[in-house]
Amino acid sequence: MELTDLRIFLAVARTGAITKAAQELHTVQSNVSLRIHALEKELGVAVFRRHARGVTLTQAGEQLRSYAARIVALADEARNLAGDNAEPAGPLSLGALEITAGLRLPDLLHAFVELYPKVDLSLATNTSDELTRAVLDGTLDGAFVAGPVTQPGLVAIPAFTEHLVLVTSTRESTVEDALHRQPAPRALVFRAGCAFRARLERLLAEHGAVAVRLMEFGTLEGILGCVAAGMGFTLLPADVVAASNRHVRTHDVPDARLETVFVHRDEPAAPPALRRFLTHLPTKTA
Repeated sequence: MELTDLRIFLAVARTGAITKAAQELHTVQSNVSLRIHALEKELGVAVFRRHARGVTLTQAGEQLRSYAARIVALADEARNLAGDNAEPAGPLSLGALEITAGLRLPDLLHAFVELYPKVDLSLATNTSDELTRAVLDGTLDGAFVAGPVTQPGLVAIPAFTEHLVLVTSTRESTVEDALHRQPAPRALVFRAGCAFRARLERLLAEHGAVAVRLMEFGTLEGILGCVAAGMGFTLLPADVVAASNRHVRTHDVPDARLETVFVHRDEPAAPPALRRFLTHLPTKTA
């Protein structure tokens, strides 16, 4: 099993398409297809399921992905590790909540890539639950997620503190107005596993707002736009709402602090790029 094949396999798994993986790897599509076919032949099982929109991992592919990510990471570490003073190089795969990525990370990531141009940094956005699993299985080197995080095998470093507010249209003057509006009010949320959704569901339970219906959205702009239009309410960091310039109203709520932590695997020797990134993590701010 060649290291190049594992890198190609991970690229296809990450992008979900042979064509996109080829573009990312700066090679031709036929080469990617050939190497995946050779890998499957060597393993004796299919690692991808082909369909009209691209590819998805089979069960065998899911099992291979975590091992492949670890093998590639170890190989990169062995190649790049020449002492702590060496300039870091190679891939650094990070993850973050979508809101954290847009609100807190642009300046941090820009400064890091300016200092270390040989690091190939990538950033994926997802829910806290999915990001934590990706760090544990080696798909990501580290991620900014909602705390607290207590899973064995992970180190959690405080990064940011967000002040959460209930966001409504300008028609709702109080929290109670929003939660008990007639007809049945709607809570506009991200998909399950989102920390803001979980905190909002807890708030609804505390207020006895049992008639509230949940409506899932895939984007922050979609949620804020529909809140402004009067479709429902949501729970978000106050700084996100302030930066959006949406004509909405915010309301203070109990237990409004949400800690964001940076998690990475608890390993004896982290890759050089990750070690250097850890030194640039911000002091936790309110």
